[in-house]
This record gives sequence, structure tokens and C-alpha cells, in this order.
Amino acid sequence: MNQTTQKTTSDFMMSPKVDVCFAGLMENPNVRKGFCAAILRVPPETIETTELLPVHLQRNYADDKLGILDVHVRMMDGAQINMEMQVKKYEFWDERTLFYLCKMFSNQLKAGESYGKLKKCIHVSILDFIHFTKDKRFYRRIGFCDRKTKKLYSDKLEIQVLELKKLPKKIKTGEDIVNWMCFFNGKSKEEFQQMAKESIYLEEAYDMLQKMSADDIKRLEYEAREKALKDYNTFVVEAKQRAEQRAEKRGEKRGEKRGEKRGEKRGEKRGRKIGEKIGEENGIKLAKMVFKLQAQGETEQNIASECNITVEKVRKILE
Repeated sequence: MNQTTQKTTSDFMMSPKVDVCFAGLMENPNVRKGFCAAILRVPPETIETTELLPVHLQRNYADDKLGILDVHVRMMDGAQINMEMQVKKYEFWDERTLFYLCKMFSNQLKAGESYGKLKKCIHVSILDFIHFTKDKRFYRRIGFCDRKTKKLYSDKLEIQVLELKKLPKKIKTGEDIVNWMCFFNGKSKEEFQQMAKESIYLEEAYDMLQKMSADDIKRLEYEAREKALKDYNTFVVEAKQRAEQRAEKRGEKRGEKRGEKRGEKRGEKRGRKIGEKIGEENGIKLAKMVFKLQAQGETEQNIASECNITVEKVRKILE
């Protein structure tokens, strides 16, 4: 191995923004303790132990091959935190988050048990994309409150959203959650080393990251997952582009036909304009929906039912 290759290998660092890397970091009790303390806004010393619960790939659709790898933690008092690192957008993100939060909350009880046993549940979404587009807030805590008085109704259910893309390049607040966001957002060994100075928990996270990055088997797993995420994003983008191109062509044809028919009644010029506009809008809308459902893994039969068209028409659009 030459000197250049050795340097490249030693400098390689996994990105915590890839979910398998994030999940690997959270397997370390001290790293998990430090991040949970930041989420709960309590000193890490007050947390005795945390329990890592079994998890599985969450799939939004039956044919979803990618899935979402989450981290599920139970605290000593029974409170639960579900964390997920996400680099790609999903349709109906808000509804999906509420669904999994409510599921985590309700799954605490067995048949016949008292509601009094229900403990606090927090869903944490760490996003490498901008979800809330109307402001620059990169960290938010969402709970149930009285709309008029703004007082908290219950603290049993909470959603936290960390938008890494909104994080300023240079920020110094001393707030633990911001330090963790900066660590997750790190891109080089030097940046991780700098963040490791902020706390003993971030220092341990950096040490863990180094060990994982140097492990050949974990690196293969990491690279396979990273490739799957990139391939998925490419597939979605290309599917949308194909949908737009085909929708435009079909919209033009339908618009011309409808325009000619209406032109016979209201005048050729006015009829063509109306027909082209309606045909193009309907054609684009229908084709986009068909390709979006296909990208989400829906079958031709489900797409036909959802769009209220025949299976043959679905196949024709997808040709």
C-alpha cells in the first residue's frame, strides 16, 4: 500500500448522517446518554442508564426496499425516545411522524392495563433536508398546547425536529443540542476533533466514530447503505423528470384535441387555448401521480385504483 492510499484510508470518516452510522454511535451507552440528555434538556449526570430497545426497518409501503432505520431508547423512568436520521424526504412526513409517535405511546400498554402507566414519548427527527421552509429555526420542540392560552396541555407526547441544513456554518451557543447537531453535520476529521472538545460525551462519540470508520466490515455495511440512499434519491428525481416530460407531451396532445372541439362551439382560437390549458394541466397532474406512486413501490393495480383509471391506462403512461 503506498503512502497516498494509507493517508486516504486513515482520513476516512463515516458520516453520522447515514443512518447505520448514527445507529452504531447510539449503541455506545455513554454516547446515547449524552445525546438523550441533550434531547431531554437535563444534565447527563442525572441519567443513570438507558436501554436500547430492539428496532426494525420502518417501511412506508409494502414494496419499500429502503426503509428507515431508527433508534429506540427507554429511560429509567419508562419514558421512551425514538430517533431517526433522515437524508431524504418522504411524502406525508408530518402524518407519518404522528403515526409512529402515537404507535410508540399506545404500545406501552397491554390489554387491561391502566392508562396511568403511560410514560412520556418523544419522536426525534434529525433531517438532512429542510422541512419547515418558512423560517430559519433549525431546532424545534413540538407538543400539545391550548391554542388560546398557549399553555402546555400534556408533556406525554413530543416531537423534536433537528434540521441540519439550516445550521449556520459558524455557530457558538454552548447549548448541548446544537453541539450534537454540529457533530452530526461534520464532514472532516478536523471538524469532528473540534466538536469532541465540547464534552466528554462528544469526545466518546468521536472515538466511536473513528473505530467504526476503521472497521472494514462496518465500512462495507456503511458504503452499501450510503449507495442505497443515493440510488433511491436518484431514482426519485429521474422518475419525477420522466413524469414531467411525458405529462407535457400528453398534455399538449390532449390540449390540442380538446381545443379543437371547443373551438367548434366557441371559436377556434378561444377553444384551443382553453383546451390546451385544461388538457396540459390534467395530463401533467395524472402522469405525475402515476410516476410518484410507482416510485413509492405501488403496484399497477393500486395505482389504477388510486388514480381512478384502468390498469391499461397506467401501463400506457409508464411506457
